[in-house]
Amino acid sequence: MAYIQEPKRIPWYLKIGIKIAERKTKREMLPGRLLSWYPKAALGAGVLESLVAHDDKEVTARLLKLIRVQVSFAASCTFCIDMNSFHFQETGISEDELLYLQQPDGITQCPSFAPQEKCALEYVRQVTATPIRIKKKTLDELKGYFSDRAMTIIVSTIAQVNFWTRLIQGLGIPPAGFHESCSVLHLDKYGTLQQG
Repeated sequence: MAYIQEPKRIPWYLKIGIKIAERKTKREMLPGRLLSWYPKAALGAGVLESLVAHDDKEVTARLLKLIRVQVSFAASCTFCIDMNSFHFQETGISEDELLYLQQPDGITQCPSFAPQEKCALEYVRQVTATPIRIKKKTLDELKGYFSDRAMTIIVSTIAQVNFWTRLIQGLGIPPAGFHESCSVLHLDKYGTLQQG
């Protein structure tokens, strides 16, 4: 249950965007509905989402999916974990790799992550942490693997998912049910609402 209710009246232009998102995902997209309280935020979030990379000649769909999932785990957003890991197998990600992403030292321990993936995922953790502390070693290594353009795609993807994790958790939006059952996600151990 989200912390707030969706508005009784949603502007027609937002209804169109929500309908498109829900048709595409085959799920009720509560984030868009709740953002309808402040249409400017809904429009901005929609534009941000429509422009993010999902595959690129320099940054593979697999790496972009790994980045999205890693941010989701690092930020402890159950909605984001559920949505961003959906169809993980289609980009060549295994269940074992999802388990490694959840462990503190999993990135370095995972034998199937390529060196450039390990570096990018470590960068994800550093950029997602609060406060942000980017290690020079990580940055130098990242620049050795990726062009300036690819680094821009990587960091904009990290920022985009972080935007959604903060927004979704701030509104208390529960998972949308992308995975009916996926035991390796361990959604029950994530979440941010504290008692007291």
